Amino acid sequence: MPAPSRSPGTTGRPRRPGKDGVAQRAAADAPIYAVLDLGTNNCRLMIASLHNSQFRIIEAFSRIVRLGEGLSHSGLLAERAMDRAIRALRICAEKIEKRGVQRIRAVATQACRAATNGTDFVRRVERETGLKLTIISPEEEAHLSVMGCASLLDGRDAAHPSHAALVMDVGGGSTELSWVDLPADGPPPPAPPAAGTLRTGGRLPRPRYWISLPIGVVTLAERFPEPEGALTPEGQRAWFDAMVNHVAVTVEAFRDPEPLRDVFDAGHAYIVGTSGAITSLAGMHLNLERYDRAQVDGLWMSRGHCRDVIDRLLGQPRSERELEPCVGRDRADLVLAGAAILEAVQSQWPCDRLRVADRGLREGLLLSMARKKTRRRRRGRGGASARATVETAAS
Repeated sequence: MPAPSRSPGTTGRPRRPGKDGVAQRAAADAPIYAVLDLGTNNCRLMIASLHNSQFRIIEAFSRIVRLGEGLSHSGLLAERAMDRAIRALRICAEKIEKRGVQRIRAVATQACRAATNGTDFVRRVERETGLKLTIISPEEEAHLSVMGCASLLDGRDAAHPSHAALVMDVGGGSTELSWVDLPADGPPPPAPPAAGTLRTGGRLPRPRYWISLPIGVVTLAERFPEPEGALTPEGQRAWFDAMVNHVAVTVEAFRDPEPLRDVFDAGHAYIVGTSGAITSLAGMHLNLERYDRAQVDGLWMSRGHCRDVIDRLLGQPRSERELEPCVGRDRADLVLAGAAILEAVQSQWPCDRLRVADRGLREGLLLSMARKKTRRRRRGRGGASARATVETAAS
């Protein structure tokens, strides 16, 4: 048997890797996960490694594809929209292969749920890209969005104690609203993870009440197209208010969360908003010259801040909105629809604080995959009794 190799000039026993070297090797061998979210407006991919109960984000990709363009009028996914989505999905498939992904979950949401040809499109995606999309239910979408925002859900702030939060996930074709009870006592939450990481531990919240509204930024903008030409400020406001009122009527009709009304009225609740439109509002509020997730994710905005940014947008023609660094051409015609949805929710569930989330469904998918892996491992060790314990703790 050959002798163990040694570095030149060393004597005695061969050097063993130190703790840092072991940790680096373990991190390098960490399993690679990928999650893909194909929505009505966006195609989003996230690739991450899992090590020591923490995801490290390796790569993220997002492209606006407008899969649901025209869907509200025709009931079908349009050929051009499907072609755009396929091109983006091919890029995702290439990135997944290049990174050596071992576990993947790819989901489709409202556009594929609502379209008559949604299932046919999913089959086409598998044929042409190899990606197997699962069309998830509105309930699962709402639950996953709440899971993804878990690190932003806590009421243990001495200055602003809160007992509830309303998570609003504004998509292209639907908006999921989830009312969540918050811990208002006990030990403080752990420090937020470093940028580009996601913790898998801790108790993940579940919605107490939830609803999926069949209204998103694409469907709302198509129902209330922006008037052509220059408008008076009054005319622009009337168009915006029409969108707000349309959404507010739908939100108001959902009465299940009324037991939490007193909590909101007392100022012990806040909204968590996750969507491209809301992160755009946050970027404008900060006057960012370039969008910066680190500054936006977790940002607190008052209702007054939101109104100031909305008033600024209403004073701009679309050509000026396109020049806003945190809006751009792709969102210039949709950002006010997203703002109208936010305004409608705030009108029905008034609270002065909004927490901006540049996270949501993809992070929820990653966390759910990690939880399932943990449950499977514990089942193998502890049998039925361990399974019951774990499932109760995770619920």
